[in-house]
Amino acid sequence: MNNIFDTRPPAVDKALAWPGIRALIACHGRTLVVDALRAALQQWRDGTLQDEQTLVAEVQTSIEQLLAPTFKPVFNMTGTVIHTNLGRAPLPPEAFDAIAAVASGASNLEYDLDRGQRGDRDAHVENWICRLTGAEAATVVNNNAAAVLLVLNALALRREVIVSRGELIEIGGSFRLPDIMARAGCKLREVGSTNRTHAHDYADAISARTALLLKAHTSNYIVQGFTSSLSEAELADIARQNDLPLVVDLGSGSLIDMQRLGLPAEPVVREVLAQGVDVVTFSGDKLLGGPQAGIIAGRADLIARIRKSPLKRALRCDKLTLAALSAVLRLYANPDTLAQRVPTLRLLSRTRPDIQKTVAALLPALTTWGGDAVVVDSCDVLSQIGSGSQPLDRLPSAALRLRSQLTNKRARSRQLRELAEQLRQLPVPVIGRIADDSLLMDCRCVEDPQALAAQWLNHRFTSRFDQEPAP
Repeated sequence: MNNIFDTRPPAVDKALAWPGIRALIACHGRTLVVDALRAALQQWRDGTLQDEQTLVAEVQTSIEQLLAPTFKPVFNMTGTVIHTNLGRAPLPPEAFDAIAAVASGASNLEYDLDRGQRGDRDAHVENWICRLTGAEAATVVNNNAAAVLLVLNALALRREVIVSRGELIEIGGSFRLPDIMARAGCKLREVGSTNRTHAHDYADAISARTALLLKAHTSNYIVQGFTSSLSEAELADIARQNDLPLVVDLGSGSLIDMQRLGLPAEPVVREVLAQGVDVVTFSGDKLLGGPQAGIIAGRADLIARIRKSPLKRALRCDKLTLAALSAVLRLYANPDTLAQRVPTLRLLSRTRPDIQKTVAALLPALTTWGGDAVVVDSCDVLSQIGSGSQPLDRLPSAALRLRSQLTNKRARSRQLRELAEQLRQLPVPVIGRIADDSLLMDCRCVEDPQALAAQWLNHRFTSRFDQEPAP
């Protein structure tokens, strides 16, 4: 192989005949290689490449970067268990198996095997949802915001929906309940005040234009002090007296009493329906511990109306989601093993002493990774549930802590950001949080410390900010 060429780049056809380029074509196809080769030849013209070996290497690197998936697993060490940005609920092995079973070929997604004719895709999850919640019927869409949108559109199109002003919530990504109601084609009728709403506020607002009463669980904030609101049972009485349905958006939607696991209380779907609520909506990928989904459960006649909405087809779940959700719901059949078999519940219920063992196992490897540039130790921290659930409640946890040895505050801040950046660039990125002049890595969600430790032992932190700035 020649290492010195004319400063002019070779022609594309000539470069395509090189053994290294031919090998890349055999592996990745001609189209990708030609595109990458043209870009590399431009670098040759710019003077950054000047021989066959470096050009072939540049083409290979360019193709590998293009084909590398942007979607990858990460170590969640933020301290937020159900982290919206990091994929929310981790799925159990049973869900993986269920997805694999239907992903590679045909399945009875909408085919009734007993009758030999078209079926309903909701049938794969409806019976279990009803069994676990006490609902008469249920349907599923792709997330809880979609569930609320569908319910309002199906039951209240061009009519009024009465909501307490204190429940006009905003969920993640700046999606606000009033905006969802407007898109659903219904009219918001606010009652009460931000902190206090009474029974007469609802009763006075009901008219011939009213379609339903809506209550939203304010899971992502808490108003304390001089407050008053109606329970589901009280609202159900008002709704029945006026022959109106009561819809409750539960958000996270727990199927069990979280206090049994030593966790903060959350409304239990079965208990809410038992108070006379007609329809509830809740997420599948939060406290339930399943895939992203929005579950609608309640009275059979109302669920039938909701299913007939044209929006239902646009918002429905695919076979992979339904397979995973069905598998997770079946795990709830055995409450005694639930906390260990559903990863979300297992992570949320971990004790601080158990997490401290993980911290101790990881500390030597992280110390090696950090080298002399930083101080590495451990500390007690507080985790949070995440995704809007119980924002004021914290879970005792333990974390690894990285601190800069630099004395200049600005230099320390730069080095902490650099630490966080290099952790994100590891083969399996590590996501922590910067707080209290430290980079904290909460170990609550780390169940395989060996894999994480191996990364740190095979890489080293290199700092660009290991010198104090000039005065």
